[in-house]
Formats: sequence, C-alpha cells, structure tokens
Amino acid sequence: MRLSPAWTGILRALGLGLLLSSLTVPVYPQAQAADLIRYEASHPAMGTVFTVVAYGADRDYLAEVVDEVFDEIDGLDAQMSNYQPTSEISRINREAAREPVLVEPRLFQLIQDSVRTGAETGGAFDITVGPLMKAWGFFRGQDRLPAPFEIAVTLKRIGYQHLQLNAADRTIRFERPGMEIDLGGIAKGYAVDQAVEILRSRGIQSALVSSGTSTLYALGSPPGERGWRVSLRSPYDAKKAADVVLLQDFSLSTSGNYEKFFRIGGKLYCHIMDPHTGRPVENMLATAVLAARATETDALSTAFFVMGVAGSRKYMATHPNLVGILYRPTAATGVFKRVVLRSPSYTLPPDALVEIKGQRMAPSPAAKP
Repeated sequence: MRLSPAWTGILRALGLGLLLSSLTVPVYPQAQAADLIRYEASHPAMGTVFTVVAYGADRDYLAEVVDEVFDEIDGLDAQMSNYQPTSEISRINREAAREPVLVEPRLFQLIQDSVRTGAETGGAFDITVGPLMKAWGFFRGQDRLPAPFEIAVTLKRIGYQHLQLNAADRTIRFERPGMEIDLGGIAKGYAVDQAVEILRSRGIQSALVSSGTSTLYALGSPPGERGWRVSLRSPYDAKKAADVVLLQDFSLSTSGNYEKFFRIGGKLYCHIMDPHTGRPVENMLATAVLAARATETDALSTAFFVMGVAGSRKYMATHPNLVGILYRPTAATGVFKRVVLRSPSYTLPPDALVEIKGQRMAPSPAAKP
C-alpha cells in the first residue's frame, strides 16, 4: 500500500515526534530544478508510516528503488512483529522457554546488539520489557494500573541477562518461562538503516528516510542545501518546535511521553518503562539522540529517557560521537528544561553535518548543561 501525498501530509500533521519541515520543496536555480526530480512516497509498516523523500534524475527509477525499500521494510516487519503470530519473533516467544530456537542470521545479530546495548546502558534499554507493556495495558491499548504485586511478579520475567544466546549455533533460549522479546525500541531504526543501505547501493545520494515520528536518517542533502532541516516538537505543544536540527549523513531518533500514554486520576503514565522499577518513567518529557546509525539512535533515545541526564552523560563518556538532547519538566506549568549533551570523544565522519539551532556540533570540549 502506497499513500498519496495528501495522506502523507495529513499523517505528518498528526505526528507526535519529528516535524520534518524540510519536506517542502526548496527553491533551486533553474538548471538544478531541471536536472533533479523530487520523489516522495509513504508506506505503513511496524505500526507507523515510513516515508522516503529522494532526489534523482529519473522519477521512474526513484519510484522503483523506493518500492524496493518498502519491500525490505515489509519483510522486516513480518519477521520482527509481536502482533503477527507467524513472525519469527512470535515463534521465538512461543518456543524459546522450552528449547533453543534457531534464529535467522540478521535477526540474531540484531538481538545480540540489543543485548549488548542493554548491558552497556545498565538495563535501561531492555528488549524483554514486553510483559511490562502488557501489564500496563500498552500492548493492545487497554490502559490499566497493575497492582504492586502484579508488577513484582512481572519483573521476574524481565531481564536481557536471562536470554541465552549461542553464537556458534545461532540459537536463543529463555532462562525463565513467560519471557518475551519485543524489538519495538530498535526495529524501526534498524529498518531505516537497511533502507539507507539500499538507497546508497542504488546510487541515490540525497534522501530522507523516516519511520513515523520516531527515527530518521538524512542521506546527503537536498539540492542547493547544506543539510536536511528537521524540527523537534515541543514536549508540550506538537505545533511548536523545541529545536531545529540540520543534518547530513546522520541519524536522529526521539522518544517522548506524549507518544503513547494514558491518564488515571489526573496523572500521566507514558509507554516508556523503567525495567528496574516496572513502572513508566517519570520526570522526563522527551529525548533526542543523534549518531551515525539509526539502529543506535533508536535504542539510545529510549535508554536516555530512562537513564536521565546523569546516566546519559555517564554512558556518553565511554561511547564516542553521540549527541543527546533531553527535555525535563520544571515546576512551572508548560515550561521545560533543555539539556544538550555530547560525547567527550566526538569526531564526525567526513561528509556528516550536525547543527542544533545554528550551533555546529564540531569537535570541541563537551558543553555542560
């Protein structure tokens, strides 16, 4: 299913994370406009809408390549979805508590990477958090407050460290019954990376790939521009920008308490779980992470949301080339505090560009919030 430009405009207007302001057609010199064609298409997958904007000389060729991208994303969705009983992830979740389950090579590598990220973030990112999502009613939108005893019981089934991965046999087994894998915090970023690989392999040098309002990758720049201009929405108002980022050959992901949530008794409960407490994260409004790979930014935007400023800064001290923006609530209604962090070791790839509100994130001592 391909969506018309009218529908993609409506979907973007409803988006809750990234406002892709660069998707309006720029004005170019006449010669450039005659040579380059802008092609845009959208496609539903992974519970969101993926959009590709690409520039090239041949519209038919661009359409063919973008269709190939969407076919790849559909394949990944069919493999990684928790909502499709025939998916490989669903099969793993049914069988891995009884016996080792053979896993397709790319999926096994992604699970390995997820477990490593879980360990490096101290469990802030955890692909076994699925039972908690169900306990709080986020899996099927049933919004509920589990009792403390139910949370305690559910926590016994949470923990990436209880996944037994056998690299030699390429198998996975759950140490505890009732465990589940949920790749919702990393699969869309992985899909964006795979899409970019296809575009590059087909000679596309300028494109923006986004997975709904969660993750995007800026490949090259639009004709006549220094980079792709992306607005990050205010945590309190989807129509206002909290930051404007200029990107080239770099990825950006966001997580926010406004994406999926419910209110009970006047209190907001967001869908981002703290795997340590078994409860939705509080005292954080939104996070944005910028890095070279969308798989990494997708996972880390969730992890930083859980870890907060101190934990994120500690993580970045040992992981190079990251930028994080964290938005925290204040005592004043509708007012947030913005904290920008950067890895002390920070060197952009030769063709990459990262600017936040006109501030180029070039190698220099990391700014203190």
